[in-house]
Amino acid sequence: QVQLVESGGGLVQPGGSLRLSCAASGFPFRLLPMTWVRQRPGKGLEWVSDIAGPNSTIYADSVKGRFTISRDDAKNMLYLQMNNLKPEDTAVYYCTLKTDWALGSRPPGQGTQVTVSS
Repeated sequence: QVQLVESGGGLVQPGGSLRLSCAASGFPFRLLPMTWVRQRPGKGLEWVSDIAGPNSTIYADSVKGRFTISRDDAKNMLYLQMNNLKPEDTAVYYCTLKTDWALGSRPPGQGTQVTVSS
C-alpha cells in the first residue's frame, strides 16, 4: 500500500525559504518518478515539479528558479527546497507518484501547509 507523508511546512515571510520532505513507503520508491503538487486556497490541485533521476527534473514556470526537487533513494525520501517564497506560493503541498498524478488520482497523504505572509 502506497504511503506518503509530507512534512516541513509552516509560516514564512515573503522571500524566505522552506524545505518540504516526503517519506515514502509501500512501493519501490527508487524505481519510480515522483511529483510535487499543491492546492492553493479555493483552487484545484496544481502540478509543481517532477523528478525521475537526479538529473531529470522539471518545474512549473511559476516556481522555476526558486524551487528545487530532489530525492534520496536510500532513505525513500523526496524533498522540495523552496526559496524566495511569494504569497502566491501559499498552499497545501502534496507528494505523489507521477503515474498516479497522470491518471488523475488525488495524492494519498494529508499534505503540508505552507503559508507565505508578512
